[in-house]
Order: sequence, then structure tokens, then C-alpha cells
Amino acid sequence: MKNKTIAVLAEQKYEEMELWYPVYRFREAGAKVVIVGPEVGVTYPSKLGYPAKSDASAKDVTAAQFDAIIIPGGFCPDYIRRSEAMIKLVRDAHAQKKILAAICHGPWVLCSTDALRGGRKATGFYAIKDDMVNAGATWVDAEVVVDGHVITSRKPDDLPAFASAIMKTLG
Repeated sequence: MKNKTIAVLAEQKYEEMELWYPVYRFREAGAKVVIVGPEVGVTYPSKLGYPAKSDASAKDVTAAQFDAIIIPGGFCPDYIRRSEAMIKLVRDAHAQKKILAAICHGPWVLCSTDALRGGRKATGFYAIKDDMVNAGATWVDAEVVVDGHVITSRKPDDLPAFASAIMKTLG
């Protein structure tokens, strides 16, 4: 992981474990992890108020800078979808076949970027199953689903399998 750069997207009301577990897990493995928000230097509170300060703004980075983009759940994906720069970053990463990893409600962002079209196998929190299917996914109830460069999981309990799948796909 020492030569890998990973973006973890942040916005308000993120699920604490789904943002911080990947941040610390990939930093521990030697990857450079960048917390990317709509604005640089802004502190985004989690659902419970835990702060995540962005290292970079989505408008100031490019998909080419990252080997993977991780999208946590909670309600932050609903806010991420409101940022044109955040959507562009994910859309560009998808076009470049960068690893897109989304957990819980994170696949909502994939719905907005065409990353699920064509029957891509994916999972997410059961409440967004219809959104994912309507965006073109074949929804699967599994702790982690890997379909090409897109990796998805359902909930915080799935984080170990989610992180392992990302690491394996990164090589």
C-alpha cells in the first residue's frame, strides 16, 4: 500500500466507523489517505458530531491523483450528491476505472455517477436497494461485492471484508 493514494470522501452526517475505519486501516498499511470534501480545511461533523477535517477540496484534485476513492455511508452521500465537484471526481474516477468503494448509503453517489449502469453487481444498505436497481445495478445481499473496479458493502459490520476487498483489488 506504500505507493497507493486513496481519497476518502467526507461531508456532514457521515457514519463514523465507515469513514474512520478505512482512513486508519489504509494509513496503517502505508497508503497515503486524503480526506476530500467539497471545500478544503472544513470540518465536517459525523452523525454524532465527530469531526473530519478535509485535507483537500474536490474541485482542487483529480481522479488521476488517486488509486481508489472510498465513499462512506450515513447521510453524507446525500450531501455529497449536492456537490458538482464531488460528483465529477467520482464520475471521472469511474471513467478511468479507478477503484470506487462505497459502503452503506455510499452507493447513492454511485447512482448519481452512472457507475451502476448495465447490471453491475453491487450491494448497499437495504433501504437504498430500489435506488441502486433503478440506477442499473443488480443488487446482491452480501457483506462485500466486487464487480470490476466497483466495491460495495452494506453496513459497518462489513468493514473488515470491505477493507480487505479494497486491499486485494489494489494489489
